[in-house]
Amino acid sequence: MLQLISWLILAAVHIVPAIAFFRPSLLTSLYGIEASNSLFLLMQHRAALFLAVVLACLWAAFHAESRQLAAIIVGVSMLTFLALYFIAGSPKPLRTIAVTDMAGLPFLAYAAYSAFKS
Repeated sequence: MLQLISWLILAAVHIVPAIAFFRPSLLTSLYGIEASNSLFLLMQHRAALFLAVVLACLWAAFHAESRQLAAIIVGVSMLTFLALYFIAGSPKPLRTIAVTDMAGLPFLAYAAYSAFKS
């Protein structure tokens, strides 16, 4: 049961940026990027990648055979962001994302441990 909860929490951590794929206007409110900015397309693509992360988490929640790959995918997503965030000097506008990812780390640790322990 704790594995299911962990995977669902990890999906929830990534759901808001994933929703921006379907609601591009969220990119403006979340990141302050206007549709006329050339980075907008890149951020839409990033939202699609977050959708893939959410789907990997949901799949892993219900299919044990996918958990190792999902743990790697989610780990890369969260850990690389946090590393880049701290290397960049912890930019204040990204603090909420960093705090959310840090709050998800215990769930990632448990999910990954459970996926690879056998």
